[in-house]
Parts: sequence; C-alpha cells; structure tokens
Amino acid sequence: MKGNGLRIYTVLYLLFLYAPILLLPLFAFNSGTVIAFPLRGFTTDWFSAMMADQTLRNAFINSMIIAISSSVLATCLGIFAARASTRFNFPGKPGVMGLIMLPLVLPEIIIAMSLLVVLLAIGLQLSVFTVILGHVLLCMPYAIVILTTAFNSLDRSLEEAAYDLGETKWSAFRLVILPLVMPGIISSLLMSFTISLDEFIIAYFLSGNEPTLPTYIFSQLRFPKSVPVIMALGTVLVGVSILLLTIAEYFRRRGAARTGQTNTGGLI
Repeated sequence: MKGNGLRIYTVLYLLFLYAPILLLPLFAFNSGTVIAFPLRGFTTDWFSAMMADQTLRNAFINSMIIAISSSVLATCLGIFAARASTRFNFPGKPGVMGLIMLPLVLPEIIIAMSLLVVLLAIGLQLSVFTVILGHVLLCMPYAIVILTTAFNSLDRSLEEAAYDLGETKWSAFRLVILPLVMPGIISSLLMSFTISLDEFIIAYFLSGNEPTLPTYIFSQLRFPKSVPVIMALGTVLVGVSILLLTIAEYFRRRGAARTGQTNTGGLI
C-alpha cells in the first residue's frame, strides 16, 4: 500500500514539474494565436517568425557571447579554486571557499542589486560585459563543485610519479592532471553555459540596452501576438538545455569511470 502511494506521489510530482514544459511544443506548433485548448492545427510559422526577428537575433548573439565568455572564465577560475582547495592547506581556507560558494545560497536579486550598485559606483556602463561579470560570479560555485569532485578523484601517486620522472609542477599539471580531469572541465563548461544562457535576473539588472534572450522573452510577453513565437523560442531553448545537460552528465560520468568511482550520483 505504501509502495503504491509513493508511486502515485512520484507520478503526480513529475507531472506537476514537467507538464508546463511539455505544453511548450504543443502551442509552438499550434496555428492558433491564443494559448488555449482546443488546438487549431499544425504549423511551423512561429519558428519562421522567430528566425526573421532581428531583435531576437541580436538578443541571441548577446546571449551566446555572454554564455561562452562566462562559462570559460568561470571554469578557468574554478580550476584554480578547486585545485587549491583539494591539494593545498592554507590559512582561512574554509572561510575563503565559503565566500566563493556564497552565490549558491544568496537570492539572485540581492546579488544583482549589489552588482548594479558596485558597477555603477566604479563608473562601468551597463552592457554585455557587466552581464558577463555577474554570470561568472553566479556560475563559479557550480563549476567549483564539479571540478572539486574531479580533482578529489585523482590518484595523487600519478602526480608524484610525474615529479619522479623529472616533470616540473607546471608540466605535471598540464600533461598529467588536466587530461585526467578533462571530462570534469567539459562538464563544468557545459553546465556554466546552460546556467548563463537561461539566467534572467542578473541579465535584467545589468544588461542595459543590450537585451539577452531571457530579457527579450520577458519584454515580449506583454504582447499577445508575440506569445506563440515565444513558445517556439522556449521549445528550442528547452531542447538545447536538455542536450547540453545530457552531454555534461555524460562527460561527468566518463570522468568518474576513468578514475574508478562506482557511485557517481549526478543529474541523470
């Protein structure tokens, strides 16, 4: 009886969680302009309208620049932080790592408002660059979590063997350690890219007159005729996000298998 109740609860929970996402493609391919049942008919016109929108293309280019830059910077900084936290002991280590991970628990609107005040105070104009700074701050904790797992799974004897064979610390890091944690690095890049691409609050506060995809979507929701196009755009974004997260999880599990971990956990 308890098992049946748990199954029913799980099914209802998954329906509540994923039903809105499943409705996106239904209305994206619906010929009606009103988002309501019954559906009118099948069409791909909304995807054509999406591709023809110049403002949308500009927002897409801005989002791609921001997401790529943020993911690369957050992953590079995450490598340094994860390497330091797993390999070395230094004064104030728990406090320093706690401050770096703080964006995980702080409300995004607080982070966005604080960044807005600081950036304006130092004279920076709101632009794509300021959004990149905010997204790096937001993505770094996620990158560090992934990369810390990758560095913790390394066999330290491999690094010591490289030193015994005459490698310097830099060459051992470049030739031995980085190839072993490369699946974690790729996973971090893809995860950070997805988070940055979908993020709205920081982009809304810091983008100025240069819209990103999330801010463009928000601005168009006030116009009923634009809603079907937004549904088509949402369908594409959901598909891309699922694809990137799946690839990230694949590389994370590949890295865990390479280092001999059996309980990989993860997203999938």
